Amino acid sequence: MRRSEIRGQLLDTALRLFNLHGYHATGIDLIIAEAGVAKTTLYRHFDTKEDLILAALERRDEASRAEMRIFVDKRTSDPYQRLLATFDFLELSVRDKQFRGCIFMSAAGEHKEAVDPVFRAALMHKRLVLAYFEELAHAARFAEPKQIADTINLLHEGALAVAQMTRTVEPVRNSKRMVTILLAQATRSPLEPRTGTHRGDPTENASSGSAE
Repeated sequence: MRRSEIRGQLLDTALRLFNLHGYHATGIDLIIAEAGVAKTTLYRHFDTKEDLILAALERRDEASRAEMRIFVDKRTSDPYQRLLATFDFLELSVRDKQFRGCIFMSAAGEHKEAVDPVFRAALMHKRLVLAYFEELAHAARFAEPKQIADTINLLHEGALAVAQMTRTVEPVRNSKRMVTILLAQATRSPLEPRTGTHRGDPTENASSGSAE
């Protein structure tokens, strides 16, 4: 097995166990046993358990954000509908049999100090997701894209928290219904006029010549 494959296997195993048991409760011995590698192999890739946690969170961050973007882009080409499609992606995540809540919130909850590298990694994920929502809001021409993004982010986080307790998709669906109403009431900038000739364009007759 290649070095990169071994590293990926260790990270995937760690993520699964962190999700099931938590970060503090999951020991290195359990990770290496589940991954089927020697302890020396793990420490060849990661100097400390914290390094392993940070690498695992980075892997999940990159994968989850890429999966959301791909899902949303395939779902619809309409920028407005893409904002709503983020909730459809969230519903799929909640439906997953391995769903135990947000792994980044769990990481922040177990590493509570704001200066803790794990806490900062979890916070960075949330900021990047929020930036994506703002990107979508800009594309949908909302007059206050940051406010729209903040609202969508809050509804995402709330839905995740309640879904963790209820283990149902209803919180996500309720959040989508709420944001649908809010977006319908939000102010959007008008479409920019198309360039080129159109009725009343003073250059139209000049380019085609006078018929008189």
